Amino acid sequence: MEFAEVIRKRYAVRAYRSDPIPGEMLAQVLEAARLAPTAANRQPFRLIVIHTKGREEELSRIYYREWFTQAPIVICACAVPAEGWVRESDGRRYTDVDVAIVMDHLTLAAADLGLGTCWVANFDPQAAREVLGLPDDVEPVVFTPLGYPVGPPKPKERRPLEELVKYERW
Repeated sequence: MEFAEVIRKRYAVRAYRSDPIPGEMLAQVLEAARLAPTAANRQPFRLIVIHTKGREEELSRIYYREWFTQAPIVICACAVPAEGWVRESDGRRYTDVDVAIVMDHLTLAAADLGLGTCWVANFDPQAAREVLGLPDDVEPVVFTPLGYPVGPPKPKERRPLEELVKYERW
């Protein structure tokens, strides 16, 4: 599939089939995430792959929507702030940006393979820490289910390009 088509095809899936994901497909999605660019190539992230079967109740502590655990897998993208790059001039940390780029690569690779994802930031961080056994120096940043969508996407609603892009100056 052409890259522009992948971008158009990707959408937030909120209904999943329970069909298992072949190991080769999961490996491709994870490899796309591994290859994502990060500031100074520090790779200050970790991905946790969680199989949902039999864990629906505890995973619902993290995020309460039923569709969150319909997919056979949920992935948590975590930041490891101590490993991240910090801009010297103002102390700006880029770890969350790096994790976002990693998750974007993951979601686009999934779409290319016909898999669905949905960026979930509205989760309970304390429940995530407990359920996933995260050490104190690791921060959960974003989750996504990973599975086959139940149906076709709804049309995307986006603001016009003219509202989002400025040239030369604000």
